[in-house]
Amino acid sequence: MNNTTAQSTASLSRDCAPCPGQPVLERIPTRPAEVGEGLIIHRALPNRQRRMVGAWCFLDHAGPIVFPDGHGLNVGPHPHIGLQTFTWMMEGEVLHRDSLGYEQLVRPGQVNLMTAGNGIAHAEHSVATGGRLHAAQLWIALPEDRRHMAPAFQNYPDLPRVVSGGFDITVLAGTAFGRTSPVAVHSPLVGMDLATTQAASTDVPAEPAFEYAALTLSGEAVVEGEVLGPDTLLYLGTGRQQIAVRSDGPTELLLIGGVPFEEGIVLWWNFVARNAAEIEAATNDWNSGASRFGEVAGAVGARLVAPDVTGMHLKPQRR
Repeated sequence: MNNTTAQSTASLSRDCAPCPGQPVLERIPTRPAEVGEGLIIHRALPNRQRRMVGAWCFLDHAGPIVFPDGHGLNVGPHPHIGLQTFTWMMEGEVLHRDSLGYEQLVRPGQVNLMTAGNGIAHAEHSVATGGRLHAAQLWIALPEDRRHMAPAFQNYPDLPRVVSGGFDITVLAGTAFGRTSPVAVHSPLVGMDLATTQAASTDVPAEPAFEYAALTLSGEAVVEGEVLGPDTLLYLGTGRQQIAVRSDGPTELLLIGGVPFEEGIVLWWNFVARNAAEIEAATNDWNSGASRFGEVAGAVGARLVAPDVTGMHLKPQRR
């Protein structure tokens, strides 16, 4: 689940409203996007209203999708810089291969974390045709002192889980409800999945310095009094001690947060950088086949081509 479009528009983190510095309730519709041979997903970040939530700079929600026989996810080799890809799998199985030589199946209840650093390439595809797929993929912008680090990959099969108010809560990243995820991140942030098969209600402890956002993955939830069905991101701002979440029936909710990211970033295609020159260099390296990104052995699907950078049209960022 990555940006596979043949054209791409640059997203500048400072080209939107600044973090309000207080609690807010801002509803933001997701938008459809295509990844992996016709797979339509819902993209929540970046968007015109909010480019980031803490260091989280990208959020795709895929599914639940039922593939017919002979079909499945198929994203060919493509590169990344300056970020971590964070895949949370709820249904189905996807095989990850990368240029470090890792080959890892991510199963329901697991997280795959790939740290791009100065450059990595990977591919993702379904291991069996047909069946269901439900996943969220997020990107985490690496801070200045870590964005040129060596690439890395890790699968996390065991994540902390707690039950609160009828919700089964998985701590995906950071610390929540006194439990800390083992997922290795490089900015103060948090991510959690709240799921229930019946009516449930809880108050999620929050860090006042964090900004938060919620996205319903299935069913319908009520977050701070706002009824939230799928395909709408609810931005919650900062300054909260807790976040009230309830549901009258089966639902699954993704809650993310983090300290507002002070560094200005440029997100273009599958790259996170600080300026257009870095994007152009990465694009040229990938399209020319330079050794910077390496090769993905055994990958299924055609190698993706980075779009023409002349269409990026960066403009000055707001301060």
